Amino acid sequence: MTVLNSKGSAARPLRAQGTINHVLVVDDSRAQRALLSASLARQGFSVVDAGSGEEALEIARTDPPDLVLSDWMMPGMDGLELCRQVRALPRGRYIYFILLTSKSEKGAVARGLDVGADDFLTKPVNAGELLARINAGDRILKMERELSEKNRLVSSTLEEISALYDALDRDLVEARKMQQSLVRERFRDFGSASVSLLLQPSGHVGGDLVGLFRAGPGKVAVYSIDVSGHGIASALLTARLAGYLSDGAQEQNIALVRDVDGSYVARPPQEVATLLNTLMLEEMQSDHYFTIALAYLDLATGDVEITQCGHPNPALLRADARVEYVGQSGMPIGLFEQAEYDHWHLRLAPGERLLLYSDGFTECAGQDGVMLEEEGFAQLLTQNARLSSGALLAALVWNLDDFCGTLDFSDDISCAMIEFRGGGEVSQPK
Repeated sequence: MTVLNSKGSAARPLRAQGTINHVLVVDDSRAQRALLSASLARQGFSVVDAGSGEEALEIARTDPPDLVLSDWMMPGMDGLELCRQVRALPRGRYIYFILLTSKSEKGAVARGLDVGADDFLTKPVNAGELLARINAGDRILKMERELSEKNRLVSSTLEEISALYDALDRDLVEARKMQQSLVRERFRDFGSASVSLLLQPSGHVGGDLVGLFRAGPGKVAVYSIDVSGHGIASALLTARLAGYLSDGAQEQNIALVRDVDGSYVARPPQEVATLLNTLMLEEMQSDHYFTIALAYLDLATGDVEITQCGHPNPALLRADARVEYVGQSGMPIGLFEQAEYDHWHLRLAPGERLLLYSDGFTECAGQDGVMLEEEGFAQLLTQNARLSSGALLAALVWNLDDFCGTLDFSDDISCAMIEFRGGGEVSQPK
Protein backbone atom coordinates (compact mmCIF):
# COMPACT_ATOMS: atom_id res chain seq x y z
CA MET A 1 0.00 0.00 0.00
CA THR A 2 1.32 3.43 -0.99
CA VAL A 3 0.12 6.90 0.04
CA LEU A 4 1.06 9.82 -2.21
CA ASN A 5 0.47 13.52 -2.47
CA SER A 6 1.44 15.89 -5.29
CA LYS A 7 5.06 15.96 -4.06
CA GLY A 8 5.29 12.21 -3.62
CA SER A 9 5.55 12.41 0.16
CA ALA A 10 3.51 10.46 2.72
CA ALA A 11 1.44 13.48 3.77
CA ARG A 12 -2.25 13.58 2.92
CA PRO A 13 -3.42 17.19 2.46
CA LEU A 14 -7.15 17.68 1.87
CA ARG A 15 -8.50 19.59 -1.09
CA ALA A 16 -10.41 22.49 0.39
CA GLN A 17 -12.35 23.06 -2.82
CA GLY A 18 -14.06 19.67 -3.01
CA THR A 19 -15.93 16.95 -1.16
CA ILE A 20 -13.80 14.20 -2.71
CA ASN A 21 -10.33 14.49 -1.21
CA HIS A 22 -9.29 11.01 -0.16
CA VAL A 23 -9.11 8.48 -3.04
CA LEU A 24 -8.51 4.72 -2.89
CA VAL A 25 -7.01 3.29 -6.11
CA VAL A 26 -7.42 -0.49 -6.54
CA ASP A 27 -5.66 -2.47 -9.27
CA ASP A 28 -3.69 -5.72 -9.32
CA SER A 29 -1.21 -4.05 -11.72
CA ARG A 30 1.43 -2.12 -9.80
CA ALA A 31 2.19 0.01 -12.85
CA GLN A 32 -1.45 0.96 -13.32
CA ARG A 33 -1.77 1.85 -9.63
CA ALA A 34 1.33 4.00 -9.72
CA LEU A 35 0.19 5.79 -12.87
CA LEU A 36 -3.29 6.60 -11.55
CA SER A 37 -2.03 7.49 -8.07
CA ALA A 38 0.58 9.92 -9.44
CA SER A 39 -1.96 11.55 -11.75
CA LEU A 40 -4.43 12.06 -8.88
CA ALA A 41 -1.76 13.28 -6.48
CA ARG A 42 -0.76 15.95 -8.98
CA GLN A 43 -4.36 17.17 -8.92
CA GLY A 44 -4.15 17.65 -5.14
CA PHE A 45 -5.89 14.46 -4.02
CA SER A 46 -4.74 12.38 -1.10
CA VAL A 47 -4.26 8.91 -2.56
CA VAL A 48 -3.92 5.44 -1.06
CA ASP A 49 -3.65 2.31 -3.22
CA ALA A 50 -4.32 -1.39 -2.84
CA GLY A 51 -3.28 -4.35 -4.98
CA SER A 52 -6.32 -6.53 -4.32
CA GLY A 53 -9.98 -6.34 -3.52
CA GLU A 54 -9.42 -7.87 -0.10
CA GLU A 55 -6.79 -5.27 0.83
CA ALA A 56 -9.00 -2.46 -0.48
CA LEU A 57 -11.99 -3.66 1.56
CA GLU A 58 -9.92 -3.62 4.76
CA ILE A 59 -8.82 -0.03 4.02
CA ALA A 60 -12.44 0.96 3.36
CA ARG A 61 -13.37 -0.46 6.75
CA THR A 62 -10.62 1.24 8.76
CA ASP A 63 -10.13 4.51 6.87
CA PRO A 64 -13.11 5.08 4.55
CA PRO A 65 -12.16 7.03 1.42
CA ASP A 66 -14.36 9.55 -0.38
CA LEU A 67 -13.85 7.74 -3.69
CA VAL A 68 -12.89 4.22 -4.73
CA LEU A 69 -11.35 3.92 -8.19
CA SER A 70 -11.21 0.18 -8.87
CA ASP A 71 -10.28 -2.09 -11.74
CA TRP A 72 -13.06 -4.52 -12.64
CA MET A 73 -10.98 -7.57 -13.55
CA MET A 74 -8.77 -8.70 -10.65
CA PRO A 75 -7.88 -12.13 -9.26
CA GLY A 76 -9.71 -13.14 -6.10
CA MET A 77 -12.19 -10.39 -5.23
CA ASP A 78 -12.88 -8.51 -8.45
CA GLY A 79 -14.08 -4.90 -8.70
CA LEU A 80 -17.72 -5.94 -8.91
CA GLU A 81 -17.57 -7.92 -5.66
CA LEU A 82 -15.53 -5.17 -4.01
CA CYS A 83 -18.26 -2.67 -4.87
CA ARG A 84 -20.88 -4.99 -3.42
CA GLN A 85 -18.89 -5.43 -0.19
CA VAL A 86 -18.23 -1.69 0.15
CA ARG A 87 -21.94 -0.99 -0.18
CA ALA A 88 -22.60 -3.59 2.56
CA LEU A 89 -20.33 -1.83 5.08
CA PRO A 90 -21.98 -0.08 8.05
CA ARG A 91 -22.85 3.25 6.56
CA GLY A 92 -21.22 6.32 8.05
CA ARG A 93 -21.03 8.33 4.84
CA TYR A 94 -21.47 7.54 1.20
CA ILE A 95 -18.41 6.32 -0.77
CA TYR A 96 -18.41 7.18 -4.46
CA PHE A 97 -17.39 4.18 -6.58
CA ILE A 98 -15.96 4.26 -10.13
CA LEU A 99 -15.24 0.98 -11.95
CA LEU A 100 -12.40 0.86 -14.49
CA THR A 101 -13.12 -1.63 -17.24
CA SER A 102 -12.45 -2.61 -20.79
CA LYS A 103 -16.05 -3.85 -20.92
CA SER A 104 -18.32 -1.58 -22.90
CA GLU A 105 -21.34 -3.80 -23.49
CA LYS A 106 -24.60 -2.68 -21.88
CA GLY A 107 -24.99 -5.88 -19.88
CA ALA A 108 -21.73 -5.33 -18.04
CA VAL A 109 -22.63 -1.76 -17.21
CA ALA A 110 -26.04 -2.90 -15.92
CA ARG A 111 -24.35 -5.47 -13.63
CA GLY A 112 -22.13 -2.75 -12.21
CA LEU A 113 -25.08 -0.45 -11.55
CA ASP A 114 -26.96 -3.29 -9.88
CA VAL A 115 -24.26 -3.78 -7.26
CA GLY A 116 -23.96 -0.04 -6.57
CA ALA A 117 -21.31 1.41 -8.89
CA ASP A 118 -21.77 5.13 -9.51
CA ASP A 119 -19.76 5.55 -12.72
CA PHE A 120 -17.56 3.74 -15.23
CA LEU A 121 -14.34 4.58 -17.07
CA THR A 122 -12.90 2.64 -19.97
CA LYS A 123 -9.23 1.67 -19.80
CA PRO A 124 -6.81 3.11 -20.65
CA VAL A 125 -7.93 6.05 -18.50
CA ASN A 126 -7.71 9.57 -19.88
CA ALA A 127 -6.55 11.95 -17.11
CA GLY A 128 -8.88 14.75 -18.21
CA GLU A 129 -11.91 12.47 -18.37
CA LEU A 130 -11.03 10.98 -14.98
CA LEU A 131 -10.92 14.45 -13.38
CA ALA A 132 -14.24 15.37 -15.02
CA ARG A 133 -15.87 12.19 -13.64
CA ILE A 134 -14.46 12.87 -10.17
CA ASN A 135 -15.76 16.45 -10.27
CA ALA A 136 -19.21 15.11 -11.22
CA GLY A 137 -19.03 12.70 -8.30
CA ASP A 138 -17.87 15.55 -6.09
CA ARG A 139 -21.08 17.46 -6.83
CA ILE A 140 -23.18 14.38 -6.13
CA LEU A 141 -21.40 13.69 -2.83
CA LYS A 142 -21.77 17.31 -1.81
CA MET A 143 -25.52 17.12 -2.32
CA GLU A 144 -25.66 13.73 -0.59
CA ARG A 145 -23.80 15.01 2.46
CA GLU A 146 -25.87 18.18 2.62
CA LEU A 147 -28.98 16.02 2.47
CA SER A 148 -27.57 13.67 5.13
CA GLU A 149 -26.91 16.62 7.42
CA LYS A 150 -30.40 17.94 6.87
CA ASN A 151 -31.81 14.47 7.53
CA ARG A 152 -29.72 14.28 10.69
CA LEU A 153 -31.11 17.60 11.85
CA VAL A 154 -34.65 16.51 10.95
CA SER A 155 -34.19 13.20 12.80
CA SER A 156 -32.76 14.99 15.80
CA THR A 157 -35.64 17.46 15.79
CA LEU A 158 -38.19 14.66 15.42
CA GLU A 159 -36.62 12.83 18.37
CA GLU A 160 -36.91 15.98 20.46
CA ILE A 161 -40.51 16.48 19.34
CA SER A 162 -41.27 12.84 20.07
CA ALA A 163 -39.81 13.17 23.57
CA LEU A 164 -41.84 16.32 24.16
CA TYR A 165 -44.97 14.61 22.79
CA ASP A 166 -44.44 11.61 25.08
CA ALA A 167 -44.03 13.92 28.06
CA LEU A 168 -47.12 15.89 27.05
CA ASP A 169 -49.07 12.69 26.48
CA ARG A 170 -48.18 11.48 29.98
CA ASP A 171 -49.25 14.82 31.40
CA LEU A 172 -52.52 14.67 29.49
CA VAL A 173 -53.22 11.17 30.78
CA GLU A 174 -52.77 12.48 34.31
CA ALA A 175 -54.90 15.53 33.45
CA ARG A 176 -57.67 13.22 32.23
CA LYS A 177 -57.58 11.34 35.53
CA MET A 178 -57.81 14.62 37.43
CA GLN A 179 -60.65 15.89 35.27
CA GLN A 180 -62.56 12.65 35.72
CA SER A 181 -62.02 13.02 39.48
CA LEU A 182 -64.02 16.25 39.33
CA VAL A 183 -67.05 13.96 38.97
CA ARG A 184 -66.44 12.03 42.15
CA GLU A 185 -69.79 10.24 42.07
CA ARG A 186 -71.50 8.91 38.97
CA PHE A 187 -74.67 8.02 40.88
CA ARG A 188 -76.30 9.25 44.07
CA ASP A 189 -79.58 7.99 45.51
CA PHE A 190 -81.73 10.39 47.55
CA GLY A 191 -84.59 7.98 48.20
CA SER A 192 -87.34 9.84 46.35
CA ALA A 193 -84.97 10.65 43.50
CA SER A 194 -81.55 9.82 42.13
CA VAL A 195 -78.95 11.57 39.98
CA SER A 196 -76.73 9.82 37.40
CA LEU A 197 -73.75 11.50 35.73
CA LEU A 198 -71.87 10.77 32.49
CA LEU A 199 -68.64 12.49 31.39
CA GLN A 200 -66.63 11.28 28.39
CA PRO A 201 -64.12 13.73 26.82
CA SER A 202 -63.51 13.42 23.08
CA GLY A 203 -59.72 13.53 23.65
CA HIS A 204 -57.49 13.19 26.69
CA VAL A 205 -59.27 16.12 28.30
CA GLY A 206 -62.36 18.05 27.33
CA GLY A 207 -64.55 21.03 28.02
CA ASP A 208 -67.66 19.35 29.45
CA LEU A 209 -68.54 19.13 33.13
CA VAL A 210 -71.45 17.66 35.05
CA GLY A 211 -72.08 17.59 38.77
CA LEU A 212 -74.38 18.03 41.73
CA PHE A 213 -74.30 19.69 45.13
CA ARG A 214 -76.51 20.23 48.16
CA ALA A 215 -78.81 23.21 47.64
CA GLY A 216 -80.38 23.60 51.07
CA PRO A 217 -82.81 21.46 53.06
CA GLY A 218 -84.55 18.91 50.84
CA LYS A 219 -83.02 20.24 47.64
CA VAL A 220 -80.24 19.16 45.30
CA ALA A 221 -78.66 21.14 42.46
CA VAL A 222 -77.67 19.41 39.23
CA TYR A 223 -75.74 21.06 36.41
CA SER A 224 -74.39 20.39 32.93
CA ILE A 225 -71.69 22.65 31.45
CA ASP A 226 -70.13 22.79 27.98
CA VAL A 227 -67.07 25.04 27.56
CA SER A 228 -66.28 26.29 24.05
CA GLY A 229 -63.40 24.56 22.32
CA HIS A 230 -61.51 21.46 23.36
CA GLY A 231 -58.24 20.55 24.99
CA ILE A 232 -56.21 21.89 27.88
CA ALA A 233 -57.55 25.46 28.05
CA SER A 234 -61.15 24.24 28.10
CA ALA A 235 -60.31 21.58 30.68
CA LEU A 236 -58.66 24.16 32.95
CA LEU A 237 -61.81 26.28 32.79
CA THR A 238 -63.98 23.29 33.75
CA ALA A 239 -61.71 22.72 36.77
CA ARG A 240 -62.19 26.36 37.78
CA LEU A 241 -65.95 26.08 37.39
CA ALA A 242 -66.02 22.87 39.41
CA GLY A 243 -64.54 24.87 42.29
CA TYR A 244 -67.25 27.52 42.00
CA LEU A 245 -69.95 24.81 42.14
CA SER A 246 -68.27 22.61 44.71
CA ASP A 247 -70.22 20.02 46.65
CA GLY A 248 -67.47 19.68 49.22
CA ALA A 249 -66.86 23.32 50.21
CA GLN A 250 -70.19 25.10 50.57
CA GLU A 251 -68.55 28.37 51.60
CA GLN A 252 -66.80 28.49 48.19
CA ASN A 253 -69.86 27.58 46.16
CA ILE A 254 -71.17 30.77 44.52
CA ALA A 255 -74.61 29.19 44.15
CA LEU A 256 -75.05 29.09 47.92
CA VAL A 257 -75.56 31.80 50.57
CA ARG A 258 -75.94 31.62 54.34
CA ASP A 259 -79.45 31.76 55.71
CA VAL A 260 -80.35 33.58 58.91
CA ASP A 261 -79.87 30.35 60.88
CA GLY A 262 -76.38 29.90 59.47
CA SER A 263 -77.28 27.08 57.09
CA TYR A 264 -76.62 27.28 53.38
CA VAL A 265 -79.44 27.80 50.90
CA ALA A 266 -79.40 28.20 47.14
CA ARG A 267 -79.41 31.48 45.27
CA PRO A 268 -82.00 31.71 42.51
CA PRO A 269 -80.42 29.94 39.51
CA GLN A 270 -80.59 33.04 37.28
CA GLU A 271 -78.51 34.94 39.86
CA VAL A 272 -75.92 32.19 39.74
CA ALA A 273 -75.74 32.62 35.95
CA THR A 274 -75.24 36.38 36.37
CA LEU A 275 -72.44 35.84 38.91
CA LEU A 276 -70.71 33.35 36.63
CA ASN A 277 -70.96 35.77 33.72
CA THR A 278 -69.34 38.52 35.81
CA LEU A 279 -66.56 36.19 36.92
CA MET A 280 -65.86 35.15 33.33
CA LEU A 281 -65.68 38.70 32.02
CA GLU A 282 -64.00 40.50 34.92
CA GLU A 283 -61.81 37.94 36.67
CA MET A 284 -61.03 35.09 34.30
CA GLN A 285 -60.87 37.28 31.19
CA SER A 286 -60.85 34.17 29.04
CA ASP A 287 -61.46 33.95 25.31
CA HIS A 288 -63.68 30.97 26.06
CA TYR A 289 -67.35 30.98 27.00
CA PHE A 290 -69.63 28.21 28.17
CA THR A 291 -73.21 27.07 28.20
CA ILE A 292 -74.91 25.69 31.30
CA ALA A 293 -78.17 24.19 32.48
CA LEU A 294 -78.51 24.50 36.27
CA ALA A 295 -81.47 22.78 37.94
CA TYR A 296 -82.68 22.76 41.55
CA LEU A 297 -84.74 19.69 42.40
CA ASP A 298 -87.17 19.61 45.34
CA LEU A 299 -86.77 16.02 46.53
CA ALA A 300 -90.20 15.92 48.12
CA THR A 301 -92.38 17.38 45.36
CA GLY A 302 -90.41 16.83 42.16
CA ASP A 303 -90.47 20.56 41.43
CA VAL A 304 -87.52 21.66 39.30
CA GLU A 305 -86.31 25.25 38.91
CA ILE A 306 -83.96 25.70 35.94
CA THR A 307 -81.86 28.40 34.35
CA GLN A 308 -80.68 27.55 30.85
CA CYS A 309 -77.85 29.58 29.34
CA GLY A 310 -77.25 28.60 25.73
CA HIS A 311 -77.41 24.91 26.65
CA PRO A 312 -79.45 22.34 24.68
CA ASN A 313 -83.08 21.99 25.71
CA PRO A 314 -83.39 19.40 28.51
CA ALA A 315 -85.05 16.12 27.54
CA LEU A 316 -87.96 14.94 29.64
CA LEU A 317 -88.35 11.16 29.49
CA ARG A 318 -91.89 10.33 30.57
CA ALA A 319 -92.81 7.17 32.45
CA ASP A 320 -94.44 5.80 29.28
CA ALA A 321 -91.13 6.29 27.35
CA ARG A 322 -92.29 9.38 25.44
CA VAL A 323 -89.72 12.16 25.13
CA GLU A 324 -90.42 15.89 25.28
CA TYR A 325 -87.92 18.72 24.99
CA VAL A 326 -88.46 21.50 27.48
CA GLY A 327 -86.62 24.74 27.98
CA GLN A 328 -86.10 28.41 27.31
CA SER A 329 -82.56 28.73 26.04
CA GLY A 330 -80.80 31.96 27.02
CA MET A 331 -77.42 33.59 26.41
CA PRO A 332 -74.18 31.65 27.02
CA ILE A 333 -71.95 32.67 29.93
CA GLY A 334 -68.96 34.89 29.23
CA LEU A 335 -69.97 36.66 26.01
CA PHE A 336 -71.82 39.85 26.98
CA GLU A 337 -71.49 42.08 30.04
CA GLN A 338 -75.16 43.05 30.14
CA ALA A 339 -76.51 39.57 29.49
CA GLU A 340 -79.73 38.83 31.40
CA TYR A 341 -80.75 35.37 32.52
CA ASP A 342 -84.15 33.92 33.36
CA HIS A 343 -85.46 30.74 34.90
CA TRP A 344 -88.43 28.44 34.47
CA HIS A 345 -90.17 25.61 36.32
CA LEU A 346 -91.49 22.14 35.72
CA ARG A 347 -92.74 19.37 37.98
CA LEU A 348 -91.56 15.79 37.56
CA ALA A 349 -94.10 13.05 38.06
CA PRO A 350 -93.06 9.76 39.62
CA GLY A 351 -91.17 7.64 37.08
CA GLU A 352 -90.06 10.60 34.98
CA ARG A 353 -86.46 11.46 34.18
CA LEU A 354 -84.94 14.80 33.20
CA LEU A 355 -81.70 14.87 31.20
CA LEU A 356 -79.34 17.85 31.07
CA TYR A 357 -76.91 16.95 28.28
CA SER A 358 -74.26 18.52 26.05
CA ASP A 359 -74.64 18.98 22.31
CA GLY A 360 -72.12 16.18 21.80
CA PHE A 361 -75.19 13.95 21.61
CA THR A 362 -77.44 15.85 19.21
CA GLU A 363 -74.57 17.11 17.02
CA CYS A 364 -72.94 13.70 16.73
CA ALA A 365 -72.55 12.96 13.01
CA GLY A 366 -73.37 9.54 11.62
CA GLN A 367 -71.32 7.67 9.05
CA ASP A 368 -73.30 9.46 6.35
CA GLY A 369 -72.41 12.86 7.84
CA VAL A 370 -75.96 13.55 9.05
CA MET A 371 -76.29 14.68 12.69
CA LEU A 372 -78.36 12.77 15.23
CA GLU A 373 -80.21 15.94 16.33
CA GLU A 374 -83.06 16.04 18.88
CA GLU A 375 -85.28 13.63 17.00
CA GLY A 376 -82.61 10.91 16.85
CA PHE A 377 -81.65 11.48 20.48
CA ALA A 378 -85.31 11.11 21.51
CA GLN A 379 -85.50 7.80 19.65
CA LEU A 380 -82.47 6.51 21.55
CA LEU A 381 -84.01 7.55 24.87
CA THR A 382 -87.28 5.82 24.05
CA GLN A 383 -85.39 2.73 22.92
CA ASN A 384 -83.54 2.50 26.25
CA ALA A 385 -86.30 3.80 28.55
CA ARG A 386 -86.74 0.46 30.31
CA LEU A 387 -83.13 0.52 31.56
CA SER A 388 -82.09 1.86 34.95
CA SER A 389 -80.56 5.31 34.91
CA GLY A 390 -76.88 4.30 34.98
CA ALA A 391 -77.44 1.57 32.39
CA LEU A 392 -79.40 4.00 30.22
CA LEU A 393 -76.48 6.44 30.04
CA ALA A 394 -74.05 3.65 29.18
CA ALA A 395 -76.43 2.42 26.48
CA LEU A 396 -76.58 5.89 24.95
CA VAL A 397 -72.80 5.89 24.52
CA TRP A 398 -72.91 2.52 22.74
CA ASN A 399 -75.79 3.74 20.59
CA LEU A 400 -73.67 6.71 19.53
CA ASP A 401 -70.84 4.32 18.71
CA ASP A 402 -73.17 2.38 16.40
CA PHE A 403 -74.44 5.62 14.89
CA CYS A 404 -71.09 7.20 14.04
CA GLY A 405 -68.98 4.05 13.79
CA THR A 406 -66.44 4.87 16.52
CA LEU A 407 -66.10 5.62 20.20
CA ASP A 408 -63.65 8.40 19.30
CA PHE A 409 -66.36 11.05 19.21
CA SER A 410 -65.63 14.43 17.66
CA ASP A 411 -67.08 16.25 20.69
CA ASP A 412 -67.29 15.65 24.42
CA ILE A 413 -70.23 13.59 25.65
CA SER A 414 -71.80 14.45 28.99
CA CYS A 415 -75.15 14.17 30.72
CA ALA A 416 -76.69 14.72 34.16
CA MET A 417 -79.93 12.77 34.61
CA ILE A 418 -82.49 13.24 37.39
CA GLU A 419 -84.87 10.35 38.05
CA PHE A 420 -87.83 11.22 40.27
CA ARG A 421 -89.55 8.33 42.01
CA GLY A 422 -91.75 10.21 44.46
CA GLY A 423 -93.95 8.65 47.10
CA GLY A 424 -90.95 7.55 49.12
CA GLU A 425 -88.88 8.77 51.98
CA VAL A 426 -86.54 11.64 51.17
CA SER A 427 -82.92 11.09 52.14
CA GLN A 428 -81.12 14.29 53.05
CA PRO A 429 -78.20 14.82 50.63
CA LYS A 430 -74.82 14.17 52.15
